[in-house]
Amino acid sequence: MAWQRPDGRNPYELRPLSFSPNFTRFAPGSVLAKCGDTQVLCTVSVTEGVPRFLTGSGKGWLTAEYRMLPSATQQRQERELLKLSGRTQEIQRLIGRSLRAALDFAVLGERTLTVDTDVLQADAGTRTTAITGSFVALAHGISQLLQRGVLERSPLCGQVAAVSVGLLESEAFLDLNYIEDVAATVDFNVVMNHNLGIIEVQGTAEEGSFSRQQLNQLLDVAEKGIQELLIAQRDAIPNWNTLFALG
Repeated sequence: MAWQRPDGRNPYELRPLSFSPNFTRFAPGSVLAKCGDTQVLCTVSVTEGVPRFLTGSGKGWLTAEYRMLPSATQQRQERELLKLSGRTQEIQRLIGRSLRAALDFAVLGERTLTVDTDVLQADAGTRTTAITGSFVALAHGISQLLQRGVLERSPLCGQVAAVSVGLLESEAFLDLNYIEDVAATVDFNVVMNHNLGIIEVQGTAEEGSFSRQQLNQLLDVAEKGIQELLIAQRDAIPNWNTLFALG
């Protein structure tokens, strides 16, 4: 192995991961998700009503917002207020698409779930940590809505987690930190469900190209990591079996 990981991890090893549920008081679901030195606050709120294109359909909706706090990186970044960067828009759309794959909107009814993901500290993998943490927040939020009688049954019909992978010195590595993310010649973000079905793959060669065999290696590494993330998510949701029966 030519590339030596700065933190001493094996190529197939995730960074230390934790979920701290009920991190804030007022949102039905809130989780502080930590993946190595990356920390993302994920909250889920509910409002009655849906966007105009769904009015009268009986179906609900989920939308997501993503922001990075100015001090989340070494160099302070300006707050994005009226005009969002292309990167921010891309990431929040990815989060929304990923989480919508886990919901039965007919069961949700004409309500809108808003997922807010705020990066408190960034060391690469912010979008994948946001997706993985937001699913836990979503489950906690739905659990609270069931307890309050807002929902009669759970709309969760899937589980979603995400992880980054990359090629370093032509070898596949799981869950890149910032130093590795910058050095990687190929960088992928992979989103999968509980059956390890692919929801989305974002990937590119930063220089040159990569082979079909290397692509398969990257997906194999991602799949291994996501299997571990799915277990960690379920462990962070006490009433998992009542919210969702694995199919």
